[in-house]
Amino acid sequence: MAGYDIMRATGDTFARVGSSTTTSYTDTGLSPSTTYRYRIRARDGAGNVSPDSATVTVTTQAGGGGGGSCAVTATTQNTWNNGYVIQPVTVTNRGTSAMNGWTVTFTLPSGHTITGIWNATYTVSGGTVTVKGLAHNAALAAGAGTSFGYQATRPDGNTQVPSGYTCA
Repeated sequence: MAGYDIMRATGDTFARVGSSTTTSYTDTGLSPSTTYRYRIRARDGAGNVSPDSATVTVTTQAGGGGGGSCAVTATTQNTWNNGYVIQPVTVTNRGTSAMNGWTVTFTLPSGHTITGIWNATYTVSGGTVTVKGLAHNAALAAGAGTSFGYQATRPDGNTQVPSGYTCA
């Protein structure tokens, strides 16, 4: 495997916006309050590409400028038939002033259960997971970041991982 092509659309047409040699990609320069759709294609050393992955839809938060603006990027570290590890989940303060506390939310697919989390606390309500920083990493200076990770179980053979990560 040589890498992955990242395809993005805001309308009907997908365009390649980047590539990665890992299972992580950070898309920058996005507009506030905008819905983006992503697909991934694996690429081998000869340039052959796989069929498109399933489409993932995300919506950016409303712009805020100044303090309190944060971004979150989740990386799938490992998967197996009935579980996965998401690490790191990176939280970055994009504001111009310090933020005192951050909250990350995401949707846990049906039948999935978080079995462990590190560097954060969490609660689950329905399928929504709410993650908060701990005393040592909740406050972030402007431009600073921190990370956490978690492990989860899922129904055997289910290939879904959480999506829709947002940060506030």
